[in-house]
Amino acid sequence: VTVPSPPCPQSAQYGSCSLRTMGAMEALDLLDQLVDESDPDVDFPNSFHAYQTAEGIRRAHPDKDWFHLVGLLHDLGKVLALFGEPQ
Repeated sequence: VTVPSPPCPQSAQYGSCSLRTMGAMEALDLLDQLVDESDPDVDFPNSFHAYQTAEGIRRAHPDKDWFHLVGLLHDLGKVLALFGEPQ
């Protein structure tokens, strides 16, 4: 018998996706309002990192369009810091 693990604490708050609705491009724009604790000295927008990552993956793997998208979206969860979650 497998006992299910309890959901993470954020599931109740964010699981319904009802806090805010936004598209990927809006979320990328919101990233630019965030000072990333892992790179506080970087003086270019966080969205630039997402585009750089996606472009680097596109050059290295031109046949894997899904991978380009993953590179673009990989840091979007950081926008939760703008809603009070720790980084």
